[in-house]
Amino acid sequence: MTEPAQGRNESISPSDRATVRRMPSRGIYDRAAINAILDEAVVCHVGFIDEGQPFVIPSIHVRIGDRLYMHGSPGSRMLRRVAEGEPICVTVTLVDGLVLARSAFHHSMNYRSVMVFASASEVIDPGEKRRAFHALVEHIVPGRMSETRPPNERELAGTMVVSMPITEASAKTRVGPPKDDEADQELPVWAGVIPLSLRSGAPIPCPRLRGGVMPPDYAVNYSRPSPPKF
Repeated sequence: MTEPAQGRNESISPSDRATVRRMPSRGIYDRAAINAILDEAVVCHVGFIDEGQPFVIPSIHVRIGDRLYMHGSPGSRMLRRVAEGEPICVTVTLVDGLVLARSAFHHSMNYRSVMVFASASEVIDPGEKRRAFHALVEHIVPGRMSETRPPNERELAGTMVVSMPITEASAKTRVGPPKDDEADQELPVWAGVIPLSLRSGAPIPCPRLRGGVMPPDYAVNYSRPSPPKF
């Protein structure tokens, strides 16, 4: 499981590259807010450069304390470059609503996003690697590791895990209704927000599932953490 977000009064001092410049009022440097967004997201995107070519690749992540972990095949180009200590940028984005304004120009989205800048390193210690593997599964489906078979030595050896500190980061959010120009407020056009959220459907059993094995509650009532109020 991810460790709880730290106190709301603790902030990350923004570096020059982590400072929100476009609409700086939307920038958030509160560590607990940054952690909460990272913990709710199920996918991150990793930006890196390989032989002069920029790449952005989706990955699964998990936060443990003040570090971010990712895993995958040792043959992954992204993980190989990340493990070499190359500077990377990891982002997550949660879309909370479509903002429909009276004018096309002022249409927008309500969202919560985080950018983390750092250099990562490969996790070599077997105990830390097992903890990261456990946390990754629990991050996606809380409660799952108590029922499933844990990874064996061969599977651990065939998985690369990297980690990076969450010390240079910022969040950016938009909330609220559309912000039309005053001259457009009386236009006879519907304006407002269409809320969006990640929802789960009914679990679909594996075709080879043994008879009588019922889906657990965490699968039937799956949900992501509730978003905090910023």
